[in-house]
Amino acid sequence: MITDKDVQALKAHLALNVRNVEQSIDFYKKLLGIEPSKVRTGYAKFDVQNPPLNLTLNQNNFSERGALSHLGIQVASTADVLAMRERWAEAGLITRDEMQTDCCYATQDKTWVTDPDGNEWEAFVVLVDNLAETAPCECGTSTTASCAITTETTASCCGATA
Repeated sequence: MITDKDVQALKAHLALNVRNVEQSIDFYKKLLGIEPSKVRTGYAKFDVQNPPLNLTLNQNNFSERGALSHLGIQVASTADVLAMRERWAEAGLITRDEMQTDCCYATQDKTWVTDPDGNEWEAFVVLVDNLAETAPCECGTSTTASCAITTETTASCCGATA
């Protein structure tokens, strides 16, 4: 049996199908704040150091959004969420905030952006974890100023869309 001591994992790998690799490169440069490490026809790779991630974009014709719910970057504090939002907004991305929202059985502060193919990305911090199963999932559903700062398309939470 393989144990954690047998394998040194370097980073997670995420391969996304995209409709237009050039358009997606522009978005992900803004999202991640780095240039791709490799670009080929219909393909791009971002070697992200923080958080460690091997992200590849693979151009592929598809007509509907896939089974992917959403993607995220967990950060250490609300200040980090706000710093991510500021960096994304300065890069020209449309952000949407959800503060003090109950999502995935945790109270969180988060900000969202959407890539050219409709994949939603969140930067989030968990403020209170392990809420009871009876706690409602509020993220993506609230329109109050304290939760959904803008009126952009409502994001999905825990796989549900509003």
